Amino acid sequence: MTTIRSVAVLGAGTMGAGIAGVCANAGCDVLLLDLDASHCEKAKERLAGGRSPVVADAAVLDRIRTGSFDNDLGRLANCDWICEAVVEDVAIKRDLFTRVEAARADGGIVSTNTSGIPLRDIYKGMPERLRNDIAVTHFFNPVHIMKLVELVPGEDTRDDVITTLAGFLGDTLGKGVVYAKDTVNFIGNRIGCLWMLAGLNLAEDAITKDGLDIETVDALMSAPLGLPPTGLYGLVDLIGLDVMFNVGRNLETNLPTDDAGRRFVAFPENVQRLYDRGQLGRKTGGGFYKLTRHDDGSKSMEVFDLAADQWRPAREVTLAEGEQTLGELFDADSANGRFVRRIVAETLCYSADLVPEIADDIVNVDRAMRWGFGWQKGPFELIDEIGAERLMKAADELGLGRPKMLAALLDSGNDAFYRDGGKQYFGVDGGWHTV
Repeated sequence: MTTIRSVAVLGAGTMGAGIAGVCANAGCDVLLLDLDASHCEKAKERLAGGRSPVVADAAVLDRIRTGSFDNDLGRLANCDWICEAVVEDVAIKRDLFTRVEAARADGGIVSTNTSGIPLRDIYKGMPERLRNDIAVTHFFNPVHIMKLVELVPGEDTRDDVITTLAGFLGDTLGKGVVYAKDTVNFIGNRIGCLWMLAGLNLAEDAITKDGLDIETVDALMSAPLGLPPTGLYGLVDLIGLDVMFNVGRNLETNLPTDDAGRRFVAFPENVQRLYDRGQLGRKTGGGFYKLTRHDDGSKSMEVFDLAADQWRPAREVTLAEGEQTLGELFDADSANGRFVRRIVAETLCYSADLVPEIADDIVNVDRAMRWGFGWQKGPFELIDEIGAERLMKAADELGLGRPKMLAALLDSGNDAFYRDGGKQYFGVDGGWHTV
């Protein structure tokens, strides 16, 4: 097995610089390349700056050497691992890998950091040597904070490549590695983006038909479900409506024709109106929420009323007694309960129908959502909290069909995916396996 001591990172943007920084922190010699070497030098400066610097000890920056694609690709021959982290454009990635293949040494491991481009589209028609040595290493941003890295082999990737990368990412970099398959958006973004896009569509129905508002939706989509305090709209503001729009277009193009997520790839009417006028979120000064800093040092938060199409003061929401936990909300015969039951059933049933398509087992799916999206429990752990029978009843009432893993579990006579205190999980083969 190859020992990774020297790393090349291709691309000095936020992601590439972050990867270079965490590798340097771990004691590796790093070569950071971009179109212009000056971009890399500026990226090094950013690594040691800000409120949460990637590199706390400025001396670590000495381990990062810089250069350009035109002048320094020949130095890749001395690198154990070459990680490409350029823009999400398959043509640009393929062109760069053609140049990398001519420069790297035999046995040098190569990976692409992509969040949604299928690996097979990147290496299609490339030499066998590259196909044997390439994988996806999908880091989540910010790299030095987020635990998750999705590791995806290609059809011809050597087992040793995956073993080496898993050991380095987990043991040396301290990341949480999940094993995904070469499917659209892999694990985390496949489920997480479905949850967000479905949430925007279902929340608009709940707002226009059931009288909910943005603050209530976010209160429901956070603590009661064990999700981050941003909720739904707050998270979309952080990511940006432009990014979510592009995610939807990517899913529309690449999802299987019978995929349940296709119903939600387009924005609902009111959200589309915000996108069309450039009201994208924090990056534009406001999206669904807007924070205003006043001359006297005080701050106030406004929320955009989708129905009235105007800003108003945001309000604090305290959920009523009997509607403060997932279990209570899932059974509640109220506007809040109906919304939670629908979005939770949609998300969990979707997840339960994707194994083994996106991963070989439920453990990798649950870890991806905990480590990548900050969920306290993954989808299958949430199913256990609700109860598989209870979820299936809701799925039947909502016309969601019978998700493969959920049906397999119930047909086996079980009502939970984990047992023995979480030490064993229910497998696709119908048997129980050690976590």
